Amino acid sequence: MRKIIVVGGGAAGMMAAVAASAQGARVVLFEKNEKLGKKLFITGKGRCNVTNACDMEGLFRHVVTNAKFLYSAFYGFDNQSVMAFFENAGCPLKIERGERVFPVSDHSSDVIRALAGQLKKGGVDIRLHTGVRELLRQEERAAGVVLGDGRSEKADAVILAAGGLSYPLTGSTGDGYRMAVEAGHSLKETCPSLVPLEVEGDWCGRMQGLSLRNVSAALAQKGKKPFYQGFGEMLFTHFGVSGPLILSASSYYAARKDRGDTVLHLDLKPALTAEQLDRRLLRDFEENKNRQFKNALGGLFPARLIPVILEMSGVDEEKKVHEITRAERTGFVRLIKDVELKIKGARDFREAVITKGGVSVKEVNPSTMESKKLSGLYFAGEILDLDALTGGFNLQIAWSTGWLAGKSAAGGA
Repeated sequence: MRKIIVVGGGAAGMMAAVAASAQGARVVLFEKNEKLGKKLFITGKGRCNVTNACDMEGLFRHVVTNAKFLYSAFYGFDNQSVMAFFENAGCPLKIERGERVFPVSDHSSDVIRALAGQLKKGGVDIRLHTGVRELLRQEERAAGVVLGDGRSEKADAVILAAGGLSYPLTGSTGDGYRMAVEAGHSLKETCPSLVPLEVEGDWCGRMQGLSLRNVSAALAQKGKKPFYQGFGEMLFTHFGVSGPLILSASSYYAARKDRGDTVLHLDLKPALTAEQLDRRLLRDFEENKNRQFKNALGGLFPARLIPVILEMSGVDEEKKVHEITRAERTGFVRLIKDVELKIKGARDFREAVITKGGVSVKEVNPSTMESKKLSGLYFAGEILDLDALTGGFNLQIAWSTGWLAGKSAAGGA
């Protein structure tokens, strides 16, 4: 019976351990935290967006970095397989807006409980409070690990699923990267991704806590074509902007070497053309012609947005609606269709959902997740240079690569 060591008890590590044990291997899972799935527990604001129910083309389209590398992993254990796995493990699921999949209970603890049940069923030896210091090597093979206290644990194969650098309080401190480099691997530069963005000025801070749905956003360097365009929900914060739409935009922002002069363009009414919006304004103006401008926009915007958008427009908010000139109205329409916010930077790893960068996928066999540098060493999850947009796609990467690594390490692939 092959003995497999899994380093890391997060989403990818747990799934790798389940897959390896299902192939009949004896599996030991090392987790330095006091419990499994610590990061998984806070995923999706504690609800855990397990995967996305879109088609395969959609899965690949939402992967930002190295989508082709995931061909074998995704087809070997796709989103439908993931959903069936959790349903069969006693965690009923539901599909919400944007095809996002959540546990019916809205509790991430049920996802972790389902995985823990499968680990127990497979006889996985779970060792909590146990950090791994380095890999054991024997005749150019991974032959086990050296634990934090100096003890050695031998194995036929090792799966590194130690995560990245995001949410360091959950234990993601980059240990896996160091061990990968010691094994001969190179790293693609790491940076925070799926992270809120900081904006210059005080506009956003004045609307802190305000959430806007159905907004279009584009990121571009001044005078150039947008390098990101998206549609969805966003949130204003004391430092700038956040929410699903902005987190997705940050993936493309993080990928750029030159981020200077980046501007966020917001279309607050994307369902209307400029002409339609102008007609809508004229109707509102007709109904409110004797009111002040600031009191005539309640049908168009949330109350907290009105004073800020008026200030941006430069039109006197005390002005009576019937006194507003055509030029002022046209300028106001133009503003609504393109609010410009200058990006100052991204927040750090403490607020990042995932890490961009990691172990170079060119040095990993995509059909097995085995290292090309050290046989018997496998990788899974965020430690690899793979990342995707929000909506359950990053967890799908974790489940798929974990399953493939576990199955391969145990000799089933």
